[in-house]
Amino acid sequence: MRKSLLPCLLLAGCAYPQGSPPAPDNLHSGFLVLDSHLDVPMHFAREGWSFADAHTLENDVVQVDIPRMAAGNLDGGFFAIYTAQGPLTAQGYADARDFAFSRSDEIDAMLAQNTNTILPARTAADARRIDAQGKLIAFKSMENSYPLGDDLELLEEFYKRGVRMVGPVHSANNQFADSSGDSPKWNGLSPLGREWVEEMNRLGMVIDGSHASDAAFDQMVELSKTPLILSHTSPKALSDLPRNLDDARIRKLASSGGAICVSTIFLSPMNLPPAKAEVFGKLDSIGSMSPAEQAQFVKEWNALEESEPLWAVDFEEYMAAVLHVIKVAGVDHTCFGGDWDGGGGFKGFRDIAALPKVTARLKQAGYSDADIEKMWSGNMLRIVEAADAAREK
Repeated sequence: MRKSLLPCLLLAGCAYPQGSPPAPDNLHSGFLVLDSHLDVPMHFAREGWSFADAHTLENDVVQVDIPRMAAGNLDGGFFAIYTAQGPLTAQGYADARDFAFSRSDEIDAMLAQNTNTILPARTAADARRIDAQGKLIAFKSMENSYPLGDDLELLEEFYKRGVRMVGPVHSANNQFADSSGDSPKWNGLSPLGREWVEEMNRLGMVIDGSHASDAAFDQMVELSKTPLILSHTSPKALSDLPRNLDDARIRKLASSGGAICVSTIFLSPMNLPPAKAEVFGKLDSIGSMSPAEQAQFVKEWNALEESEPLWAVDFEEYMAAVLHVIKVAGVDHTCFGGDWDGGGGFKGFRDIAALPKVTARLKQAGYSDADIEKMWSGNMLRIVEAADAAREK
């Protein structure tokens, strides 16, 4: 996207609610900028809602749309097929599979509606070609392998549908692995989870270690023939929570060629008092709400976010986490995955329009343009290439 998309958007009639979107920061707009974990697909099925329209945090909860991608020079990333954890039963698996297929179809529908602006990517070469065309880049990822049930052949079906990054587990243990948010069941990967790693390698799909337990992470690094990515994970050294990764494992990830994409979540404990937890629990079903129900949900969420912020973090604390990860992992093994539209963001850094602030702070800290390009996109694309090369072999 870089220099050419913003004028195209304005000519295409993507009106911004308060006038034209701000022009991207000149320094930041010189980089290919990708985010490794975007949860915005949960909004694609909303009645009366369009990804091509501009939204604001005053009138919506969404943090990513095409006009704000221009404003923050987010050139694209991995659009997540997230499936909530359900029962480990045949019916649970079937329902989850159908849901994940439907979410994949919703991503495809969004792309079909916006071919002049955003295109699907399957390889790192695709991403670079699309960027050179001045268009946005849409990889697919899958958060939680629960929809696979006990049928690993379904991984190939998701591969055919364009999925190139998959995590084994989410916030509760499943048939593949223990979650960082649950008590150990398998002490890492299950026997099926070990087969899952082998199949991921065979297909050339990137393994995403976010949400996995420490033991599952260790085993995936050991077993995988290609580097892992942690698509949205924060450092435990700055926030000692189970969801985060300790420095020794960050070093292990880096030494194996992988990368940790620093997130905006869990840099403090999650603040979910009962009233807010009730509203937050409705977010996954926003796609089935009527416009009136959506408006009520947005009103309730924004009021609670003002009085009870989800995260007690500011931008400098976030950047401290980023700089810590860079110090531990190195610029060749650091990337960014804000968990936008999945609970990410905080006061002063609420949506992707604020991304140029990160580049400015990295330059202030003394990092070169080449270093910054690696962290915004180069490391992700290198890992995609490594997985793809393993498939070809």
